[in-house]
Parts: sequence; structure tokens; C-alpha cells
Amino acid sequence: MLHKVNIAGMTMDPSSNTPIIILKSEKDDQAIPIWIGLLEATSIASALQNIHFDRPMTHDLFKNFTEMLNIMVSKVEVCDLKNNTFYARIYFLSNEREFSMDARPSDAIAIALRFQAPIYVDDKVIEKSKTGDEVGEPQDNSEEGKKWAEYLEKLSPEDFGKYKV
Repeated sequence: MLHKVNIAGMTMDPSSNTPIIILKSEKDDQAIPIWIGLLEATSIASALQNIHFDRPMTHDLFKNFTEMLNIMVSKVEVCDLKNNTFYARIYFLSNEREFSMDARPSDAIAIALRFQAPIYVDDKVIEKSKTGDEVGEPQDNSEEGKKWAEYLEKLSPEDFGKYKV
């Protein structure tokens, strides 16, 4: 089953200085943190804040190109999580056919924002992204791991301000 999600916010991982995007399920407020690259975080943040540049960024260029070919994005799906790597698919519609393509979640989300397409997360991704095999039981039993598990569990959209990267 797919869960529609919203972007609850973006933050920085203090230990690695890597951006994290937090997706939150509309149904049950389940938070899914995804570590992303700085360039993708900038692209997502600029779309969220409706910032336009004089020259198109890569995701804007992709949108312009697909629109010239009369291709639209119908949805984005974060579809799997393997070995701590998230996988996504972008679903396209054209006059001739429907098709999907593999993508990194950060790119898929940046594109979804530009097309105002819904973002979904598969059940299995939510299950695999939980902090441990049993709900509330952290996989990393170190003090640092327990702190992260508790931190991620209590996230709310208000914790992030205005999508600062």
C-alpha cells in the first residue's frame, strides 16, 4: 500500500553535515528521514520557497524539457529501501503512454515539487525505515543511536522552521 506524504521539513545531520529531508505520512504522521546531497537539498528548498533563478537548475531544465514533449509527472513513489539506500520511481504521463523511471528519492522529490505531483512512500519502506525490528526498539543500541531514534520519533513540522537548509 502507498502512503501519501508531505515534506515536513529539512534539517542537517550534525555529525556528517549532510542534509536530511523529512517526509511525513498524511495518514499517521510516520516520519521518514532521507539523507540527501547538498545540491538536491538546495533544489528542493528553492522549489519549496518558490525561488526562481535567472538560469534553470537541472531539475527545472528537466521540467522544461518534459513539458516541451507534452510529458507530465503524475506521481513520485519512494518504493524501496535496501542496505540503507532509498529507491524511488517517477511516473510520467504523455498523450501516447504512461511510463515510470528509476530515480534517487531526492531527485524524484525535487521534480515532484516542480510538477506539483503527489509523493508516496511504499509500506515496505516505512517498515524498513523504522528504528528497529520492534516498534520503539532502536537498532543502534548505543547512547547516540537511542538519542537519534528518540529525536526522529518526536519530529513535527514546527521543528524545522521555514525549510532552511
